[in-house]
Amino acid sequence: MINPLFDNLFGAHVENDDPFLYLLNGQIITYKEFLELSAKISNAFFDLGLTPGDCVAIQVQKSPEMLNIYAACAQSGLVFLPLNPSYTVDELEYFIENSEARLIICDEANKGALVHITKKLGISIETLNADATGSIIDKSLPLSEKFETVRRSENDLAALLYTSGTTGKSKGAMLTQANLLSNGSTLMHEWQFTNKDVLLHALPLFHTHGLFVATNVMLAAGGSMIFLPKFDLDDIIEHLPNSTAMMGVPTFYTRLLSDSRFTKKLVQHMRLFVSGSAPLLSETHIQFEKLTGHRILERYGMTETNMNTSNPYIGERRAGTVGRPLPGVELKITDPETGAEKSNNEIGQIEVRGPNVFKGYW
Repeated sequence: MINPLFDNLFGAHVENDDPFLYLLNGQIITYKEFLELSAKISNAFFDLGLTPGDCVAIQVQKSPEMLNIYAACAQSGLVFLPLNPSYTVDELEYFIENSEARLIICDEANKGALVHITKKLGISIETLNADATGSIIDKSLPLSEKFETVRRSENDLAALLYTSGTTGKSKGAMLTQANLLSNGSTLMHEWQFTNKDVLLHALPLFHTHGLFVATNVMLAAGGSMIFLPKFDLDDIIEHLPNSTAMMGVPTFYTRLLSDSRFTKKLVQHMRLFVSGSAPLLSETHIQFEKLTGHRILERYGMTETNMNTSNPYIGERRAGTVGRPLPGVELKITDPETGAEKSNNEIGQIEVRGPNVFKGYW
């Protein structure tokens, strides 16, 4: 394979006419249609003068076209940098300058506030709106739906995700093709996703949970997603009966439990609920099982590694725990001062080794 990430997650579906995304407006986007637009965007990137290894920063609202940008970056050998839409202009200036991005894609409404940054840094700016309009789409649509995939190795950088900065300045975590591919493939097998699955996707795309866990797992499996712009309780209730799985944060589940429409019958066909990004209270886990019969599968990860541990798909899922290390991942708890390994039931820092662990900080 000349480009492991693209070839495995996207390229395998080039002629796939099965549904990939179900949208709220009733539109269905097949894998083939999705990848044709992605190839057009890849051609637009080439016309903009971007070369393999260049970074593309994107700060837009969640949309199918944001996923097209991700796929186009993978196919073009570019580094994908998703940014939280709530970041201020000052915060964006830091991320854009620090990452050495060569292109920023933003909502049309925000372009005016960012032009001075792009002029200062000498980089390009394009727009992408939630309704699938914008200059990057205008540039892409007339172009060929074929693009010669750029050769990349598994150790090449595929994405740059900035940490939350809770202990200091936010840092860019360098994620390689192998990092993203290994995690997506492992989780697909561990959680038994297939092309028959329909994932209810209500997570943001600027975070590893919604992008590199939920989306990559479905791409690896060849399944489809009911693609919601955000978590909306009415939309979730409406679309749960047509889904087989959902990944969410703990508040998704507490809000569902507070709604009288959320019943055991509503989710009787579901096979999996996954929780992450924050600790799930044991009380929520227990209450959810009591109401629905489903035990939420909790897992643990971080920006630098994607997923490290998971409760089992088959077997006991313990409330208040995040399970055991995933296949290929080694994990130990150590003393932060001495580095000595801790015994069971002792508190310490987590050390991780495996194919999922990032290349380092930018």
